[in-house]
Amino acid sequence: MKIWTLIENTAAAEGLRAEHGLSLYIESGRRRILLDTGQSGAFAANADRLGIALGAVDTVVLSHGHYDHGGGLGVFFARNPTAPVYLSPYAWEPHYHGPGRYIGLDRSLARFAGRFVAVTQRRDLGDGFRLEPACLQTEVFPVCPGGLQVQADGRLLAEDFRHEIYLLAEQNGLRILFSGCSHKGVLNLLQWYKPDVFVGGFHTSGLEPQGAGAGALAALADGMLRSGAQFYTGHCTGAAQYAYLKQRLGPRLHRLTTGSCTLVPGTESFPFFN
Repeated sequence: MKIWTLIENTAAAEGLRAEHGLSLYIESGRRRILLDTGQSGAFAANADRLGIALGAVDTVVLSHGHYDHGGGLGVFFARNPTAPVYLSPYAWEPHYHGPGRYIGLDRSLARFAGRFVAVTQRRDLGDGFRLEPACLQTEVFPVCPGGLQVQADGRLLAEDFRHEIYLLAEQNGLRILFSGCSHKGVLNLLQWYKPDVFVGGFHTSGLEPQGAGAGALAALADGMLRSGAQFYTGHCTGAAQYAYLKQRLGPRLHRLTTGSCTLVPGTESFPFFN
């Protein structure tokens, strides 16, 4: 399995565009899977530079209903007329980060209704891949909404992140978990799915290593160490938070950056674009 980072907050080389968002291209055997599309068409421009044909993608997974993960869907549809997009039906709910700041999906995407497949139960995608909706799970560790909200019955309520779904792959004896932002909490995901490899954002950028978030980061590092997994992260993890976790986890933690290609199994990650 190979995983290309098509968009992330940072870039591995000049000539690649970076933005606050995430898009991963996964190649495994005959499968070509796209997880998220960033917040714009930048992921597609980077795919062109990397020699990745978006028209060959057979499956798209939208990890949750935020603009920085689904904003490039319209561009993808222009490139690929057939691949279905799997997402939670709750992804269409209006999501906000404080009053007046809408961070949900572009409502005009409704015109592509025939391309979307709602996922409310575990779903087998074949070839060792399956979808796991967060709404089926019971939290073991408390989840902090971090100021994120969802609109329901005309009111803004604290997010419960029921719109998250995860892509779980079983390849070569390894369990590989893909998560866009892990709003439900990395420790919960480790408890639920027990992956050998964890790929995705940690949603820790608001936790200051030397401030009020120090205890939460220390508990996270402890749990990650106990899991025995390898971790690949970026986007919403945060630079200072990554540095702290890297100090704690050492060679078990790796950085995703736009243009990098990760080989699984194994722990090698390298810039694909020269």
